[in-house]
Amino acid sequence: MKREALTQHAHNAWEKASQLAPPPKPPKLHFYMPAMPSMRLIRALDMRWWRYRRRRLFRRHILPLLAYDDQLLQDLGHCREDILWANQLPLKVDAIQALEARQKNAM
Repeated sequence: MKREALTQHAHNAWEKASQLAPPPKPPKLHFYMPAMPSMRLIRALDMRWWRYRRRRLFRRHILPLLAYDDQLLQDLGHCREDILWANQLPLKVDAIQALEARQKNAM
């Protein structure tokens, strides 16, 4: 593959991993049905599912970038150590956002 094609492929992988938006907050209800689970529980489950899906996207699209050489990663604005660091973060932390914040701090 040409270097431009590799760069475009890596850029597309990063875009795909960043597309998943967090779930919306549940609406405020005017009444509460006793058999209905609490909205906080529903929100917690939604956020947990969203974090799981974001981590899967990170592993599917960002970790394969480690197969590329360091120069290509540097052209994309990434560093091999930063990607490995983001992979080791706990599941409660969004690895994609943490990686973007770390890149902003490095500049």
